[in-house]
Amino acid sequence: MQISVNNAGALCASDASGVRHENLIPVRAFPMSAPGLGVSLVDAQGHEWVWIEDLAALPENLRSVLDAQLAEREFQPEILSILDVSSYSTPSRWHVVTNRGETELVLKGEEDIRRLSAHRLLIAAENGLHFLIADMQQLDSASRRRLERFL
Repeated sequence: MQISVNNAGALCASDASGVRHENLIPVRAFPMSAPGLGVSLVDAQGHEWVWIEDLAALPENLRSVLDAQLAEREFQPEILSILDVSSYSTPSRWHVVTNRGETELVLKGEEDIRRLSAHRLLIAAENGLHFLIADMQQLDSASRRRLERFL
């Protein structure tokens, strides 16, 4: 399979028999635990046409197109700092700084904080949005203290 981008900026792939598949959509297999590994290119009906084992193995121009399309498809703000927590019992209102700006979220219960790895967390807010803490150890000390009360 050969992957390319058409004039409209859409992903395309040509298979061994020369059949060209247009307007393919990239979907990560493991968006939380291994975002750079396992990306599938599917059509509008969800049929997989291409499996990409490792994004890093792609040429830079194609990887940048895939990264841009994946960023459009996936909305997952990353928490950079926890400014305030209304209460250390749940439900609680958190005032946070994300990579997309300041916001507030409501944490319904401690079970809404899920460990993805030793230092990586996924926080499910009451409104259904999921916020990522990529590395707890990279948070400032005040943010870590606020967070540790819930872990």
